[in-house]
Amino acid sequence: MENSELLNVVDVEATCWDGRPPPGAVSEIIEIGLTVVDLHTRERVSRHRVLVRPARSTVSAFCTELTGLTQEEVEKGLTFTEACRLLAAEHAAGRRPWASWGDYDRHQFTRQCQATGAPYPFGRRHTNVKAVFTEAYELRKRPGMAQALQVAGLPLEGRHHRGEDDAWNIAALTLHLVSLDPRHADRLTAAPA
Repeated sequence: MENSELLNVVDVEATCWDGRPPPGAVSEIIEIGLTVVDLHTRERVSRHRVLVRPARSTVSAFCTELTGLTQEEVEKGLTFTEACRLLAAEHAAGRRPWASWGDYDRHQFTRQCQATGAPYPFGRRHTNVKAVFTEAYELRKRPGMAQALQVAGLPLEGRHHRGEDDAWNIAALTLHLVSLDPRHADRLTAAPA
């Protein structure tokens, strides 16, 4: 299996609040969901979950309601720097192309790496699957992941706003796009312009 056929589909959950964050708190990644997709065989080949311990914020009741994650659970996670190293070492994050639903995940990693000095774990080959989906279906507005699953006629598997489950569902949408038009596979692994 060639590495160029594999794609990391990533979804993160971060600390969040109903309204403004408390003084001194910032949005931090608390869960990284990663599904590896083989674009040649058109299969989701593995799924992973990395819990991340926040350093400058805590999980609010609102965040727990949305994601199901608790402060006690994420306290057992890796530091953000350890999580970035794990992505690079165990999931070829720097070498393999990656995709997410929208640009939020990419921007959150960039911001948090800059703020913490952690090494950015990914390479430059990122695809915004939401943009590709919107274009493929000729939609006027970019849909959320759950809405896109409905448009594609795919089930929502697991819990929405859980990184591991969302990455799994985004991977299904990615494979759906490749089944609609095999040229999408090239677009998902292409080097940045």
